[in-house]
Amino acid sequence: MSRTTAPLTDAACRLAKPTDRPYKLFDGDGLYLLIQPNGRKGVVV
Repeated sequence: MSRTTAPLTDAACRLAKPTDRPYKLFDGDGLYLLIQPNGRKGVVV
């Protein structure tokens, strides 16, 4: 059985803080929010 991922909320996206490395917040269905070290946020499909 596959693991389900909770959908990202607006608050979770806004409160995501940059770190020294890029990281991803997954939404499920292949969609994720990429947080860059400079604070930039981009959606990747």
